[in-house]
Amino acid sequence: MNRQTATFAITDFKNYKQQMLSWANQFNICCFLDNHQYNSPHHSTECLLAANAYQHFTANQNCIKDLKQFINSSNDWFFGHVNYDVKNEIFNTSSKHPNPIQFPEISFFIPEIVVELKQTEVIISCYNHLPQQVHLTISNTISTTSQHQQSNNINIQSKISKQEYLQAIHQLQKHILRGDCYEINYCQEFYAENATINPTETYQKLSAISPNPFSCYYKLGHQYLLCASPERYVKKTGNTIISQPIKGTAKRNSASENIAKQNLQNSIKDKTENVMIVDLVRNDLSKICTQGSVKVDELFGIYTFPQVYQMISTISGNINHNIDFADVLQATFPMGSMTGAPKKKVLELTEQYEQTKRGIYSGCVGYINPQKDFDFNVVIRSIMYNASNQYLNYLVGGGITFYSNAEHEYEECILKAAAIKKVLQAD
Repeated sequence: MNRQTATFAITDFKNYKQQMLSWANQFNICCFLDNHQYNSPHHSTECLLAANAYQHFTANQNCIKDLKQFINSSNDWFFGHVNYDVKNEIFNTSSKHPNPIQFPEISFFIPEIVVELKQTEVIISCYNHLPQQVHLTISNTISTTSQHQQSNNINIQSKISKQEYLQAIHQLQKHILRGDCYEINYCQEFYAENATINPTETYQKLSAISPNPFSCYYKLGHQYLLCASPERYVKKTGNTIISQPIKGTAKRNSASENIAKQNLQNSIKDKTENVMIVDLVRNDLSKICTQGSVKVDELFGIYTFPQVYQMISTISGNINHNIDFADVLQATFPMGSMTGAPKKKVLELTEQYEQTKRGIYSGCVGYINPQKDFDFNVVIRSIMYNASNQYLNYLVGGGITFYSNAEHEYEECILKAAAIKKVLQAD
């Protein structure tokens, strides 16, 4: 059975995008990926929507082996996620912390309907539907815009106190001094119980406050990911693969924009974090790329986002023949920016010092296209919500090195979560 595909002209890009999201939310499974019109050198798709599952794969063990079989079963679109805790399979580690959001470790689906939105046209491909009918239905959908949303007033609590956070940082720096590791990403959880939100409206509000190039609205039954990520994990185009880790954050200040950017550019602490992860990513990519092809295309690039400046580096390589997304996961997951180095040791230490199973946070969401090219984000700056048990959380963290100041690291966590906190509190 083949997809039916058709292209339609559109006149109101912004409104059609809102209508796509409102329309997709009727389905039990949907994945809405939005670039928010960031015109980066590696930009390819402005907005991509997958709705309803034509075929669906989910796993909590033997994840990568079974995923490989599923994505090689068809030359079709695949959308889905990988939880951070798939690390346990790759590195033979374990996680015993609670996981109230309950996303499965891996879930991918072949969508019944795919909608590719461009500035002046939309491409719709379907099984069991006519593209013309889908386009008409989306066009007639009444969208909920960010200007007409409910006010959230969620009672957010910290899993650990500020003092406990500071103590953990000092303990981790002792591990660094002992030589156990040289950088570690440490995260803390903020959460709410008995929380009731409208996921689409909350996502739209988050996107209005913090539009980022790897944003995502992802619904999997009762589990929701409302993501405003600025970071790419991996992208494959033809035989080229790139990874773009973020390490280094500075608050935007309209009164002294250039000074804040310059301070980040010159920060020894941030450069130290960044270059350590660049080396780790180079090593990871070398496992799946042709010898000598892995290179650093950009080191310490400073990029502007709504609330912050970020230091981003780009590493690329020529991928070996017959390497698929499952192989890339085996070689490079979890992404170095969310672990530190060396990986296995820091995975053990984060399990020891963190209080929450990360789940989909620090994992990835994205797509594989019919040509087996793919693009996946890093799940950060995100709200996770389980509608069945009404548990909501978000996690924030940063890279800890010998040079880290515990108070500054805590302030950076609060800065990274500022947009989320604003979304969840009453206007």
